[in-house]
Amino acid sequence: MHNELLDVVDKDDAVIAQQPRSVIHANRLRHRAVHILVFNDAGQLFLQKRSMKKDLNKGLWDTSAAGHVDAGESYASCAPRELQEELGVSVESLEALFKLEPSTDLGMEFIQVYRCRHNGPFELETDEIDEGCWVDQVILDERVAGNDPTLTLTFKIIWHRFRNIAN
Repeated sequence: MHNELLDVVDKDDAVIAQQPRSVIHANRLRHRAVHILVFNDAGQLFLQKRSMKKDLNKGLWDTSAAGHVDAGESYASCAPRELQEELGVSVESLEALFKLEPSTDLGMEFIQVYRCRHNGPFELETDEIDEGCWVDQVILDERVAGNDPTLTLTFKIIWHRFRNIAN
């Protein structure tokens, strides 16, 4: 995980180099990631609690599935791979919602956010996720508005943008 090879990108998200993940994070280089919001038929969002084994945001609640885009991989091929790796599911349709620009708050990642529908059950990848749960959107609105410290900053930014486009 720590030495996976990722694309380094410029301010326009064009690939300029490839480096190990550890080098990219240590030097705060721009790179790519995906986050997937998985909703059930009741409109609830599945949140994952990041494993205590992770190097960043240990034990915090985050988007349903997420991960780095590997070197040479596209956002569109990364998203279904991450769903399969982290939640053990595949879906017929992933909707690209929006793309966030890199910032220090987002770990210098261009983040492509996707949405899909799945009711579970999930097979959680134990090296990545300690637990998961379904949460009502109104509850998430309250938690994000209250700056809940148990949520990752990235999730709060993504949820705020999602709710702005959804309403």
